[in-house]
Parts: sequence; C-alpha cells; structure tokens
Amino acid sequence: MTVNTFGRKTTYTQINNTTGHERRTLMTMYAEERQQAMAQLVAARGRLSVTVLADEYDVTTETVRRDLSTLERMGLVRRVHGGAVPANSLSVIESGLTERDSANTSEKDQIARAALAQLPPAGSTILIDAGSTTSRLASLLPRDHRLTVVTHAVPVAARLAGNPQIELHLLPGRVRSTTQAAVGPETVAALANLRADVLFLGTNGITADHGLTTPDWDEAATKRAMVASARRSVVLADATKIGTESPQRFASLDEIDVLVTDDAISPAARRDLTRTGLEVVVA
Repeated sequence: MTVNTFGRKTTYTQINNTTGHERRTLMTMYAEERQQAMAQLVAARGRLSVTVLADEYDVTTETVRRDLSTLERMGLVRRVHGGAVPANSLSVIESGLTERDSANTSEKDQIARAALAQLPPAGSTILIDAGSTTSRLASLLPRDHRLTVVTHAVPVAARLAGNPQIELHLLPGRVRSTTQAAVGPETVAALANLRADVLFLGTNGITADHGLTTPDWDEAATKRAMVASARRSVVLADATKIGTESPQRFASLDEIDVLVTDDAISPAARRDLTRTGLEVVVA
C-alpha cells in the first residue's frame, strides 16, 4: 500500500523495514506531512469531500476525519458537512436540501425505515425536523397509525398533507430557502408551548465530544427548542455526519436518546458514541 506525501510515494513496506524509534518517527512524519498536504489541497481547490481526500491519500475516511479535526484545531481548514473548506472562507458552506437529498440516498432510505421502530403508540404526538432523511421518514409513516405530527419543514408537511391518519400542524416562522423550513423567534416561541412524545431530528454533524451541530444560528435555535419540547429525541443521520462538526451546537449527546445511522459507521465511532450513553441503531 502506498500513500502520497507532497508528490512522493511512501510505502508501508518502507515503514515496516525500519525499526523501533525510526518506525515511529517515520509514521509521525507521514501523518504530519499528509495533514499539511491536505491543508494545501483544500486551500487550492476551495472545497474537498472526505471521500475525495481518502482516495487522494490512500487512507480511510475515518483517518481523513481525524486529520481534518487536527487541521481545524490548527486553524488551517474549516470542517463542513462531508468535507472541508479553506480556513479563510467568508462563511461556512451549507448544502441546500436538493443537494443533500441526492446524496447517500440508499443509506437514508434504510435509516428512515429503521426509524419507524421508534414511533410512539397511536394517538401520540411526534415532532419532525427538516432534512432529507426526516422527509423520507414522513413518507413512510403508516396510514393505519393515527398520529399528531408537528413540523416546521415545508417538504415534510407536503408529504403528510394527504395522510388521513395524520393531524398535521405546521409551525410559524420565516422559511429558509436552504432547508425549506421555518425558523426564527416565532418558531421557537411556538415550540415552547409544545410537548411532543418523540422528536425525529436531523443534524449536519455529530461527535462524541461536541454533540450535534449545524451551520446556521436560526436553525440551531429552532433545533434546540425542538429538543427541549420532546420527551424523547431520535436523531436520523447517515454515517458521513459522524465525526463532523459545524459552528453552532444545538444539543449535547446526553439530551439525545437514540441515533439511527447506516452501517458505514466505523466501530471506533460507534464505541465513542455509545460510551456517552447514546443508543446507536444501525440500519
């Protein structure tokens, strides 16, 4: 196996042919050089995904996420959903709903189906957050299971409007074009009067250390109010969100009951999350 460091190839055979201190030094240099090369590549191209960086340097996506975390702490890059942008970017790039809906579609379908097991009994009230995976869940809600559904997401409401077993409530507020969801003081105030049995929540990033995050202030405030209004919170997030952090935290992991994700989650990431007390369901 070879890895590209500043245009030259370093092989694991070379590393294995060294001994003791030499091997440790070479591996340390390799990690530092790879991270510096990543920072330079992100700066040159503007935005790169985790998968592209993994292919570029012939390492796992989990290694790339760790490298990007290191680079972000050093102020060399800024992490965004699924990758990184240069540290001097004027704003964090937030993918629109259409773009996100076309990514990882099979994984999101599996997650939505698995999340149906988290539905409360008939007659309960559920709260559904905006997002491409939560919208899929809305489409899958059974037509023989009576529920009151509250949402701030226009696409979620549109999918549920024709379901005869759903009593639908759409929250007020300013609708963001990026997420097609209502946010702002009106939305937060309405949520303060709500008590939902289960919240189905989306997120841009989730880490064991920092919890759940999103790029936008108003989205974060709305999500925070949603978590506070629910007796039980279930996060729907594909594995690309795990290990990623956005600027605005809206919940710590001790406020969340369940994470439903796909089987691309690494064993190490799953262990880190479950150690916090979070139940991790793999679809």
